[in-house]
Amino acid sequence: MSSVLADLRSDTVTTPTAEMRGAMASAAVGDDVYGEDPTVIALQAELARLTGFEAGLFMPSGTMTNQVAIALHTRRGEEVICAEGSHIYEWELGMMATFSGVVPRFVPAPLGVPAPEDVRLAVRRSVHQSPSGMISLENTHNKAGGTVVPLDTLAGIREVATREGLPLHLDGARVFNAAAALDVPVSEITRHFDTVSVCLSKGLGAPVGSVLLGSQAAMARAHRYRKMMGGGMRQAGVLAAAALVALRDGPARLPADHRRARVLAGALVDAGYAVNLEAVQTNIVYATLPGAAERVAAWAERGVLANALGHDSVRFVLHHQIGDEALDRAIAVLTA
Repeated sequence: MSSVLADLRSDTVTTPTAEMRGAMASAAVGDDVYGEDPTVIALQAELARLTGFEAGLFMPSGTMTNQVAIALHTRRGEEVICAEGSHIYEWELGMMATFSGVVPRFVPAPLGVPAPEDVRLAVRRSVHQSPSGMISLENTHNKAGGTVVPLDTLAGIREVATREGLPLHLDGARVFNAAAALDVPVSEITRHFDTVSVCLSKGLGAPVGSVLLGSQAAMARAHRYRKMMGGGMRQAGVLAAAALVALRDGPARLPADHRRARVLAGALVDAGYAVNLEAVQTNIVYATLPGAAERVAAWAERGVLANALGHDSVRFVLHHQIGDEALDRAIAVLTA
């Protein structure tokens, strides 16, 4: 393979900036399993402030924060109501069943957006069926194309959750992308939820980590589940320091990522690729083409990396380390 011109596989591929590395080198640290790492405490507090929650808990990954939330909200044998294509099912390796003993109940979600009435109809109370334990949304919705759940839909599903007495969780791996697309503070999205998972190593650009947010009482319980899953990281301040830089600087860069995604999508369409432009709302572009794996391998030989996520589907993800010049070089390869 030639040298890499553009890595468009995911926004998780970014490397720490010089400022992040400096912050990591000088970070004040302590034992986070004992709750004594000052930099982790600062990260949790800042993200809780931005999202409107009482507390947060730093973990190695978004899969862990989501699965800890599921463990918090459910009992064995219950169902998790979620949009079709949700990350908690598609890419978290059956962990909701393995760890919490629960199963998904899917709701139709055109462009990643479930209708509140469909969520209500998915609630199960019969003695003959698995009872509903919680509702989970994903915003932005990865598999639908990085699509954004509108604020009125969030409010409607919040009403359903309240009326049905069910906890509502947000897989907000890219919730800052959603906030940028809606041009609102992130708290306008997160205020509808009982718990929220925020990934710091995707669009925001940190090297590692996610934070689960909720009440003080919920995070105290979450600490035990994190420990059970192997997520106690001891002197984790070296990671939290980079995440604080990402949290400070990352949100302002997201609109540029979204603009470049639209540029890429338009170029792919002009070159004859099938792209649903309606789904290109943030930093993700899906193209449909036969022989996806073979095409991705050929592009890699020319220095452009993408992700084949099926026999006829390729995903491209924009991030802050793909500027306009790198994108132009990638488009030249992809459309040749």
